[in-house]
Amino acid sequence: MEVETVASLTQFGVAGLIGWMWIVERRAAVARERQIDETHARLMQDRTELDVLVQALRENTRALTALEVGQRGLTGLLSRFAGEAPERES
Repeated sequence: MEVETVASLTQFGVAGLIGWMWIVERRAAVARERQIDETHARLMQDRTELDVLVQALRENTRALTALEVGQRGLTGLLSRFAGEAPERES
């Protein structure tokens, strides 16, 4: 098909060659635009997924911090109770 197109355009001389070059460039530009659009869409999807992951990480960190604070509180209480408990006589 390209050969037929080139043959058709060469009958018009330099103008035909310029026209053919313009058509080839436009096809390449359309292909580049499609690649850019697809890459952009993929990046936006990755960004959304990354935002969800970061939010989950923040929530997990918050939960672990709360758990650590609770455990420290329990340890403190146990230490006080252990220190205050009267010794049993045998």
